[in-house]
Amino acid sequence: MATPTIPRDADELADALGDTATLKDIVKDKETLEGFILDYAKGQQRHDPNIEAQIKEETQRQFADILRDDKLLNGINRLNLDPTAPPVARSKHYNPKAPGAALDKQFTGWGEYLSQTWTGANTQESLSARSDIKKIQNAFGSSVPSDGGFLIPEFLRSELLRVALEMAVVRSRARVVPMESLSVPYPMIDNTSNASSVHGGIVGYWTEEGGALTDSAPTFGRIDLIAKKLTLYSEIPNELFQDSIISLEQFMNESYPEALAWFEDCAFIDGNGVGQPLGFLNAPAAVSVTKQASQTAGTILWENIVKAYSRMLPASLGRAVWVAHIDTFPEIATMALSVGTGGSAVWIGNGDGAGAPPVTILGRPVVWTEKVSSVGTAGDINLVDFGYYLIGDRQAMQSATSTEFKFGNDKTAMRVIERVDGTPWIKSAITPRKGSNTLSPFVKIETRA
Repeated sequence: MATPTIPRDADELADALGDTATLKDIVKDKETLEGFILDYAKGQQRHDPNIEAQIKEETQRQFADILRDDKLLNGINRLNLDPTAPPVARSKHYNPKAPGAALDKQFTGWGEYLSQTWTGANTQESLSARSDIKKIQNAFGSSVPSDGGFLIPEFLRSELLRVALEMAVVRSRARVVPMESLSVPYPMIDNTSNASSVHGGIVGYWTEEGGALTDSAPTFGRIDLIAKKLTLYSEIPNELFQDSIISLEQFMNESYPEALAWFEDCAFIDGNGVGQPLGFLNAPAAVSVTKQASQTAGTILWENIVKAYSRMLPASLGRAVWVAHIDTFPEIATMALSVGTGGSAVWIGNGDGAGAPPVTILGRPVVWTEKVSSVGTAGDINLVDFGYYLIGDRQAMQSATSTEFKFGNDKTAMRVIERVDGTPWIKSAITPRKGSNTLSPFVKIETRA
């Protein structure tokens, strides 16, 4: 451990106490803590010889408060305390009220959790950990049906989501609703037309002074978020549990979040809503832009893009993004606007093709993915405002292992179960105040076949 630098003033003292790595060095043992206090007091004494005792007393009091704070010390134990490593912060997806939060003090990371919950482990420590997890899970079982697995600590669950979020198309942009039970009603305004009212029934009147007022009220509906079960399954050689738990921990830190993001996205994009989320491509509110007359199969024209943009809710234009299959890139990159007998490319700005292509169309970002429809099919390029997509997150994950299912292969069958739902927040396209073309936060181009 490095010797902590003695602060020169109160501001530097506050910085030292607020830095996890420095604080760990200071409180590593009684002698180091006492030396730090005395050295800081002596430094201040050079300015005022009468304050050494007050500084020592106050500093000791502050450290005593820190040492009594279990949450802080438990947080320190979980962090990477290497001073050369980048700072680590608790994921913003962490929920201290989630069921798994009661297990946070029990494990330092995936390695310890997996080694103690592995069915092939029979140490007293692992048996004790299983017993404690089962107690929490049984207490929670009235609202979460038991699958025979172990509840995952909240700090590990939230870390899975944090990593997954970095590569997710939908979750990172949608409206995420924490679910405290398996079914959560969420309010919505039942709005289908702005022709004579807004927000599902609010009507405005110009009234003479003293004239009678006319009542109006919005029509509220509700969406029921019902947690669906997403199961991740893998088969892992037993040697990883026995001899290389570090490699297994890396697998959980990288591969499982990627898998979680992948299968969530697939459902949030084109799920059918039966035992799984309802994807935005299948939303009743989605509008489909008609293709151009005599348009060739599998093509994307500039006119398709312009029409799709015109069907987006005007209030959503500032949040909408294009979600396009990577197969559409050749069509998008070579789109041209016909003007009489001539025309020009409309998307690629650099004529020589050098450098990276632009990542916006009509000022809105483009998200490339392989998860939407292939080129030429409805949904291959979409303009979406994900603020109108709801994700219900149950915030409870389970893991279970079995050494018996693949006994002959000397493998452990492992599954992780997440409960989540997803659905569009609006149930129908909206008729504008003027004009006949409906508007929606979910716009796609019809199949060009």
